[in-house]
Amino acid sequence: MKPSKEDLINYRIERAYETLEEAKILAAHKHWDTVANRLYYSCFYIVSALLYKYRIAARTHSTTKSEFHKYFIKTQTFDNSLGKLYSDLFDKRQEGDYQDFYSFSREEIEPLIPRTENFIKKISDFINNN
Repeated sequence: MKPSKEDLINYRIERAYETLEEAKILAAHKHWDTVANRLYYSCFYIVSALLYKYRIAARTHSTTKSEFHKYFIKTQTFDNSLGKLYSDLFDKRQEGDYQDFYSFSREEIEPLIPRTENFIKKISDFINNN
């Protein structure tokens, strides 16, 4: 049986929160590169849920980011700071996963945890209330 639209949206919201919790666990062990990855993915999952709710197609990470900006940041549905955070985490995930000899510091990544938590909450609330 194929999952319903609501099932898929709820699954992606749950994944966003679970992945955020993974980031917090990894932060406690000072795995900053992996924390950056998990923070990005937590945002990716919630943005994917948002786009899916509004039937906005996005097949790649880059398209997901650009569609989020196009439909929700440029229209001022969400504050520009959320768009900047998502773009920053997108870039950090690329750097941390693909650049050799690069490691994030606690000072770079730890402040992003509560900001990411706020990002997920705002978008989750929007999905559930609109």
